[in-house]
Order: sequence, then structure tokens, then C-alpha cells
Amino acid sequence: MAPRFAPKEQVVLDTPKDTPFTLQELRQYDGVQNPSIYVAVKGTVFDVTKNSKVYGPGGSYAVFAGKDGSRGLAKSSLKPEHAVPDTDGLDEGEFTVLDDWFSYFSQRYNIMGKIVPEGEAKI
Repeated sequence: MAPRFAPKEQVVLDTPKDTPFTLQELRQYDGVQNPSIYVAVKGTVFDVTKNSKVYGPGGSYAVFAGKDGSRGLAKSSLKPEHAVPDTDGLDEGEFTVLDDWFSYFSQRYNIMGKIVPEGEAKI
């Protein structure tokens, strides 16, 4: 049986990278300032550029481009104020949804690095 949320067609992923990104540095990967589009989930940065129609400017999930959208993904919300990494106050069901999103991204998109506190990253 295929893993939950497995893509319909096999995706060959690169070896995960461990580049440190601050949230400020991540912002440039929004498909506007930089043609690459990165989205972080639970502090892990994914390259979603190959799906730019969805995550790029004008896309249905563009609110998450260049951000850690963990809260919004957990809450199934596309509100800009929810496209933040803060997971304080989420309930058990929302954490389950967030874990599902992490699994979804992990099976489809290359890992570029991790979110670190401001002042620690130099990319």
C-alpha cells in the first residue's frame, strides 16, 4: 500500500539540503523577488518552484510563498495573517492537518533547508 498522501506518479527528490534560512531571508523566495518559490512547513524549507501555478503570484496558495505557513496550513486558512510559523494554541486536529501537509510536501518537493532564528543564517 502506498504511503498516505503519496503522489500519483513517483517523484525523485534530491538529497535534502541543510541551508539555514531566517524568515526574513525566506521572504525573497516568493516568485517575484526571486524566480524560485520556497514554502516552509514546520520549519523545513521546500522548493515548490515546479508548482509555480499554485504557489507563485496569482496562485491559489501564493499566500504561503516565501513564508513558513504552518499556522495557515494547520487551520486550512488562506488568510495572510495565518501564513506564519506560530502554532501556539492549535488543537489536536489542527496539528494532525499540519502533519499531513508536512507529509504531502515531503513526498513532492526538495528540502532546501531549515528555518533558524534571525542572525544565524547567511545564504
